[in-house]
Amino acid sequence: MQKKNLFLGLLILGTAFWGIAFPVTKMAMGNFSQTTFLFYRFLAATIVLAVIFFKYVRAATHAVIAHGAALAIPLVFGIQLQTLGIKHTSASQCAFVAGMSVVIIPVMKMFFYKTTVLPRIWLAALIALAGLFVISIKENFTINIGDVYTITGAFGFAVYLIQVEKYARSKEILPVIVPMFATCTLVTGGLALIDPAANWFPQSNAFWLGTIFCALFSTAYMYTVSNLSQKYISAERVAIIYLFEPVFAAIAAFLMLGENLTWRLFIGGSLIIIATLIAEMKVGKPVSEKIESLSSSPGPDWPDEDL
Repeated sequence: MQKKNLFLGLLILGTAFWGIAFPVTKMAMGNFSQTTFLFYRFLAATIVLAVIFFKYVRAATHAVIAHGAALAIPLVFGIQLQTLGIKHTSASQCAFVAGMSVVIIPVMKMFFYKTTVLPRIWLAALIALAGLFVISIKENFTINIGDVYTITGAFGFAVYLIQVEKYARSKEILPVIVPMFATCTLVTGGLALIDPAANWFPQSNAFWLGTIFCALFSTAYMYTVSNLSQKYISAERVAIIYLFEPVFAAIAAFLMLGENLTWRLFIGGSLIIIATLIAEMKVGKPVSEKIESLSSSPGPDWPDEDL
């Protein structure tokens, strides 16, 4: 199996972990502050990844640590606001709104990085956004504070994905993973120290089980796979694949929290899948060449016209 197809599969599996993490996070935090939850989540992920990638930790240079810290800033910004958003809205709604990064990324790259985005990527983004709207918009839909937090956090995730793509095209990404999460741990720990509502030792099994799940699967696993995959898959395509996340989140929220599972999920999810296929297919080629291109393309250079 070619690396690109392998990472596509690993990413989709990771979006399942991310989707499940939305209701898990909501259950884990309860009435507790999100600052200590995120601190323990990043701390556990850092420890696990430091053991796995110990050879990179031992060989880390000042430049590698600096690059990891630079990637951590937009990541912490995005995940802090998204986690805050979960406290003020439903888990499924938060997941849907977080998918806004799929259209934020190509716009930011066009305006700030002067790159050209192919029409099929725009088309895929618009179809995916339509799917997002079908899933999330209700008859009495209004923007609440949780949605505002989540939308703002989506900009942080967009910057993070763009920077990871740019870095992964030119350098080995594995050495910066542990410094990145270590920085996330320090930043969230600092935020917890100044948070008057922080509870350092919650007497809740749900809190600690949720922390362990999010640390291992939706943090250590998913962000490592995501970072590695962007050597082969552009940020726009990764963001579109991430739109499987709200589908998994809605199913998990229905099963775990009793949130509604409606026909909108199935229609919107179908649009998201169609968008993913459009983003991955090469137009104007025979089917055999399209299949070959999906399995063998190493991804564009940075910057590139085929993003």
